[in-house]
Amino acid sequence: MKIKNLVYALLIIGLGSFVTYRILENKKKSEKSKGTSDKTNPIVVNVIVIKPQIFENNLSLSGSIEANEQVEIRSEVSGIVESINFKEGSNVNKGQLLFKVNDAELRAQLSQTTTQEKLAAENERRASLLLQKEAISQEEYDISRAEYASAKAQSQLIKAQIAKTSVRAPFSGKIGLRSISSGTYITPTILVAKLVNIEKVKISFSIPEKYAAQVKMGSVIDINVSGSTKKYTAKIYAIEPEVEITTRTLKIRAIADNVDGKLFPGTFADVKLSLSTIKDAIVVPTEAIVPIQEGKKVFISNMGKAKEIMVEATTRTDASILILSGLKAGDTLITSGVMSLKNGTPVKVKL
Repeated sequence: MKIKNLVYALLIIGLGSFVTYRILENKKKSEKSKGTSDKTNPIVVNVIVIKPQIFENNLSLSGSIEANEQVEIRSEVSGIVESINFKEGSNVNKGQLLFKVNDAELRAQLSQTTTQEKLAAENERRASLLLQKEAISQEEYDISRAEYASAKAQSQLIKAQIAKTSVRAPFSGKIGLRSISSGTYITPTILVAKLVNIEKVKISFSIPEKYAAQVKMGSVIDINVSGSTKKYTAKIYAIEPEVEITTRTLKIRAIADNVDGKLFPGTFADVKLSLSTIKDAIVVPTEAIVPIQEGKKVFISNMGKAKEIMVEATTRTDASILILSGLKAGDTLITSGVMSLKNGTPVKVKL
């Protein structure tokens, strides 16, 4: 019985040893096969050779287009509109008569005050002669002179009111749609039309405060508007002297020629502002950058293997990023499959 148990024990030990042996052998073969695979099947990658280039640091912003000059045409006096002397949507010149308010009553008042002024002037002349002869006192002469001055001022006041009944264009431009007709009783609260000058247009936009020191007067910006493929340029002519506290932005205004009249006030514009131009810059595609906890890294191809390099990056555009340190001209930068690479991974450059 003891011999039988001993035989069973030996069989079990032998079987266990055989299984263990096979497991270890299979593991060694797997590791060997994997190592061979790594050596014989490198990862195929795309690369670019780093070359210094000119990098323009641009800001893409949204702006609004405004008329160079704009005013609401209203009447300063109340009365019946006698005539309208402009066509809606037409160009008008500075000083051109736009409409006339009836001034018959004012002219009647002017006739009355003119008569009173002449009488007061004659009384003042007679009083002056009598004063020279000491026939009247200085006080009586002063009263006569004051009455003449008052009558003269009254005439001037009515003449000024009559002048206001003729509404003229304050500057040359295009006048909009009118809201009155001949015979309308108009008051200063009624908007007649809008007059705008769009031979030039203003573009207002804001930039983050961190770029405030980089903006200069006279800088040229590029403009695109929706629905048009034409590119326009404008020149910065005014910068707000302080940063807006609520938005932490600085407001800037530029002016552009609008000879073709395709830039309409009130529309949005895509603004590209060039802050600086860097010569011999190292610029790489954004897909080559690998973000990590310590910063950013890239991989270069070095003697058939991927080499990990830490880089310092700054300004980013839609497709590229500016590298301040870590890469140099002539490096072969890997631009594809970077997330699956490790330091020392065999790579094959795709031709």
